[in-house]
Amino acid sequence: MRNDRLLFEHLDIGLEAGQMLVVEGPNGCGKTSLLRILTGLRLADGGEVLWRGEPIDRLAGDYFEQVNYVGHHDGVKHELSCLENLRLARAMGVPSQLDLDDVLERVNLYAYGETEAGSLSAGQKRRLALARLIATDAMLWILDEPFTSLDKASMALFSGMFEQHLQQHGVIVMTSHHDISLPTQALQRLQMGMAS
Repeated sequence: MRNDRLLFEHLDIGLEAGQMLVVEGPNGCGKTSLLRILTGLRLADGGEVLWRGEPIDRLAGDYFEQVNYVGHHDGVKHELSCLENLRLARAMGVPSQLDLDDVLERVNLYAYGETEAGSLSAGQKRRLALARLIATDAMLWILDEPFTSLDKASMALFSGMFEQHLQQHGVIVMTSHHDISLPTQALQRLQMGMAS
């Protein structure tokens, strides 16, 4: 529910390791609300979200360590440098084995490590936000319009990163208005209803 309006009901979806769910539908149909429920940032008005058979509200921190969320807004602290933003992300999650300079290099931001994030372009901020996916180690990636502000080369870069995550038995749930070119056997689609 949002503002006394029913967004969706009777939703029953299951994902296994190595699978991806793309949530599609018009603006206002509840895609972002669904993602926020899956992250635990918002409570569902009914039903449960399960992780490995257990309700996420019972797992609390054990679940949150397994989730990496990049929302529609970048979630980048403008007054911090790129490296400081990634250090903060690591402090709130489980650090990956990658050196942070390597993380920045992989997202084509190596030259901007000490640059304040507020001075980056929209595409650079988005790449920095998505860099959290490999700076931390989480099995479940929840992504709201991850390709926003990205050029074609960056979209291809992150599509490859998503595919690698799936090959390593990760799980991805995302919304996108862009075509997703990933192996179809790993891909499920959920078409949300029309906004009213």
